[in-house]
Amino acid sequence: MTFTPLTSDFYGFAADLTDAERASLAEIRAFMEERVRPVILDHWHRDAFPTDLIPELGALGVVGGAWPETARFENSAVYRGWVALEMSRVDASVSTFIGVQNGLVAGTLGVTGSPEQRAEWLPRLADCSVVGAFGLTEPLSGSDSAQGLRTTARREGDEWVIDGAKRWIGNATQADIVVIWAKDSETGRVLGFIVPTTTPGFSATRIERKISLRMVQNADIVLDGVRVPESLRLQGANSFRDTARVLRLTRAEVAWSAVGVMMGAYEAAVRYTTERVQFGSPIAGHQLVQDLLAKSLGHITASIALCVQVSRMLDEDRQEDAHSALAKAYATSRMREVVSWCREVCGGNGIVTDYEVARFFADAEALYTYEGTAQMNSLIVGRAITGQSAFA
Repeated sequence: MTFTPLTSDFYGFAADLTDAERASLAEIRAFMEERVRPVILDHWHRDAFPTDLIPELGALGVVGGAWPETARFENSAVYRGWVALEMSRVDASVSTFIGVQNGLVAGTLGVTGSPEQRAEWLPRLADCSVVGAFGLTEPLSGSDSAQGLRTTARREGDEWVIDGAKRWIGNATQADIVVIWAKDSETGRVLGFIVPTTTPGFSATRIERKISLRMVQNADIVLDGVRVPESLRLQGANSFRDTARVLRLTRAEVAWSAVGVMMGAYEAAVRYTTERVQFGSPIAGHQLVQDLLAKSLGHITASIALCVQVSRMLDEDRQEDAHSALAKAYATSRMREVVSWCREVCGGNGIVTDYEVARFFADAEALYTYEGTAQMNSLIVGRAITGQSAFA
């Protein structure tokens, strides 16, 4: 399958990928255009995820590329970022589903799992025969998860008993396992657990009436005396630093997803302006419209450059928390501006989901918030700049 450069990749960054990486992206793009795009609007309106596509997503090889147990070919972090971009430029909800499955769940197993845990779970996550979710955020603890975690785990013999609640957990109502982060009630350490969703005491209730990422099945989770064996405790997760190691990887991919959302909105806006006729000619010929499109393309191009470099740093083992935090904060902030400009050039039609820009405009709000707000990520960068922590 031939990879065709995107017109929205104005400086041609994708040319630096390997032939195998571009061929894989071409396959992913074809899947998103042929299988996902025709069904997303109906599912978006119904708050429903196209679960019938999950096995096909597994067959695409979009999960597990970072780990030797499941990588289909040698690939780079830059390529894995482009995967998130390609998916998000068609639909951010499907990209978020894979972001949870791949970055947060498989990523947690890859970073903190024992060899036995990796061998058992990574292949099943990679082919999507097991769906995962990531339970960190709580009803009263989001940005302050490092200090404010209230879910507890206590050791009883060869088992752990987990009590608490989680909120905004993507994929939770369709998941087979959830990675749960909890404080050891004896030591205060933050530990990670693989919790099967069939475990007694575990329940997940879908969050209704969202205006953003409506297809993603976010849920409230309750853990009431949930018992898991020591074998399901993540052996390399022994403090919040280990949680942060996972988030460092996924924040950079959220930045890539933000670029994809920008691209999707921009491409839809360009199509609209070339077809929409006012005052006897397409509005694409109007100066003010061209100014907004040019500014949008500038934000896209600058954000790709930032994402490429932060992913290269990951490949070279030079990426730190502040690097991924800056990429996430910058790209999602620019995304908000781009989707707003693209909605603007579509006029009144820009608020109707019959025109794709409206969906990208709404979905952008969730990407702007999750995996750390822009403000919290700015404080991570500020600490790196000044050596002083401004966290309350």
